[in-house]
Amino acid sequence: MHQALDGFLNPDSCELELLRRLIAALRPADAGDEACNQRYALMLERLEQDAELRAGFRHHVIHFIGSRRLLTFFTDSGILPGTGFFSEWWRILGNRILPEVPDERRMKDCLHLIFDQRDDWRWLEAVPAELSHRFWEILAPPETFREMDRRGVQEQMLDAVLLLAHRVSGLGVEGELMRASPNLDDDSPRFIALSAEALEFVGSFRAGLDGDETRFDKGDQLLVIVAQCQDTLNRIRKRALTIGTSLHLSYLLTRSEQSLRRITELVSILTAGLRSTPHDVAIRDWSTFSRAVFLAENRRHSLSHYLQQLSGVLAVRVTENAARSGEHYICETRADYGRMWRSAAGAGVLIGLMALLKIKAAALQAPLFVEAFMFSMIYGLGFVAIFLLGFTVATKQPAMTAQTLAGLLGDLKPTRSADLDRIADVAAAVSRSQLAAIGGNVMVALPVAILVGFVLSLLFGQPLIGMEKAVHLMADLDPLSWAIPHAAIAGFYLFISGLISGYFDNRAAYASIGPRIARLRWLQRLAGKNRAKRIGSHIEDRLGGIMGNFLFGCMLGSTGMIGTLLGLPLDIRHIAFSSANLGYALTGFEFAIAWQAMLWGALGVALIGLTNLGVSFALALRTAMGARRIEFAHWGPLLAALWRRFRQHPRSFLLPPRPSAENGSA
Repeated sequence: MHQALDGFLNPDSCELELLRRLIAALRPADAGDEACNQRYALMLERLEQDAELRAGFRHHVIHFIGSRRLLTFFTDSGILPGTGFFSEWWRILGNRILPEVPDERRMKDCLHLIFDQRDDWRWLEAVPAELSHRFWEILAPPETFREMDRRGVQEQMLDAVLLLAHRVSGLGVEGELMRASPNLDDDSPRFIALSAEALEFVGSFRAGLDGDETRFDKGDQLLVIVAQCQDTLNRIRKRALTIGTSLHLSYLLTRSEQSLRRITELVSILTAGLRSTPHDVAIRDWSTFSRAVFLAENRRHSLSHYLQQLSGVLAVRVTENAARSGEHYICETRADYGRMWRSAAGAGVLIGLMALLKIKAAALQAPLFVEAFMFSMIYGLGFVAIFLLGFTVATKQPAMTAQTLAGLLGDLKPTRSADLDRIADVAAAVSRSQLAAIGGNVMVALPVAILVGFVLSLLFGQPLIGMEKAVHLMADLDPLSWAIPHAAIAGFYLFISGLISGYFDNRAAYASIGPRIARLRWLQRLAGKNRAKRIGSHIEDRLGGIMGNFLFGCMLGSTGMIGTLLGLPLDIRHIAFSSANLGYALTGFEFAIAWQAMLWGALGVALIGLTNLGVSFALALRTAMGARRIEFAHWGPLLAALWRRFRQHPRSFLLPPRPSAENGSA
């Protein structure tokens, strides 16, 4: 690091190369190395103590900044490009294969040459803001700052303000953004006025720089219009949580908000002197701005960061849909508990029949793709039928109820016992609801399979399931086989199906699927206008559930084929189907099976169910908390509250409250 600093004493050295060497010396050897902050602080101490080095360092860095084109640094760094979601996606992927050629004349490109490691933002972010502030204090102390020729930088800042304002004006009247606006007539003029006001501000400020100091504009009116535009975007975001959103709308919102925020930052920096802002405060503002832009530019080629910028509204909207569905899966009263049992029992009957269809389809020994198609249709159409009939599949619950719990965790204040008690109440309700659904599925699917297998065996005069197939079905339940990993795959699919349901619910609302279906002329002629409206509304309300269940079935049905094609041991295990398979295996053995083998198979079913539920719940909870930007750090008090509730009222986790308790709570 000291050798890198010594290079700044040579007035003829290349500034870009000097800065690259300095950053390379400061960069930590690995992500967990905290010594880089010590090296950074040591660098600042040497610059503060060595006047000659400080002067050389300041000369090189200021000349480097002043000799570069800064316009794109101000308008593009940290702001989504105008190319659109998928174009930027492909640009990031393409850059990893064939890197872009930087233009050393532009500051934006030079940052990628100086911070040339893809994860430099990690250690830069870990550098305390106070050290960054000291760095810029060294570069621009009060006595030198007044003597610096800042006109070139100010001119490019003014151009950036104008360009950003024109950009937001264009985005603000974008058709999709305006369609989502709660008040189109009042909102459009704000965006149109932004461009005109920015032009007025830039013209007045330039006149002041040219000598007519009476023309200097502090930008107050411009910032008022910026705030009005931001208010409109905030209301559109809130409305999107109700009417739905899309990737394109999320992209427009994010880009517009970033541009408005950049206008505010640039105006604040430009007018700091006019507002008599203390030098220390002005330098701190610039330090905060430059630090954020450096970090954003270094992450420009990060696909995960790019997706994170856009996931906010869409992810919250998708998980909110799932959360509302999750509320229907929670049994608060005995009546709810009874309905859950009946609903799960109905699903158990259909699952028992679906399992038999799959066994018979597998016996056909059809070509691989044909078999996968048959399995997918059996699963997919069966799950859709279960959904439309109002029945419940136990394993669908965790992906939904996790969203509800995430919403409660976001509002939790661990210092308030009432909040902890509320979480404990919901956790107990979720536990007994889940057990009721599992009981309804398993305790019906198993006897249905035994009954169907036994009756059909009598009708045909031979076992419905052959001995070889029965052995295979029992082997699939062996806890020491691939049963548990395959159950984890099914759990992942359950989580994905919850997101799919939320996405299509969002899409149905955003695209007004119901009213559009109701406008179909052939449907109106066939069913009449009023009935067409009811059909459209019915489909819109259930589109998410239909698509989530159907695609979940397709994922289950095609996994075995994918595993065969890839030569990998891929398959799925689902608790309800496993319990039905256990019943059919018993009929295949004609009930002549050792009780130890029976218990071993039952244990396999239980572990498969636990894995299904655990994987889907954990993934759904993590996703829901990430979508809401919840960083929950109070697991200790929460777990203590849950354990206290379990010790005091263990029955509440298993059974609904007694009638007296219900009346008392009411």
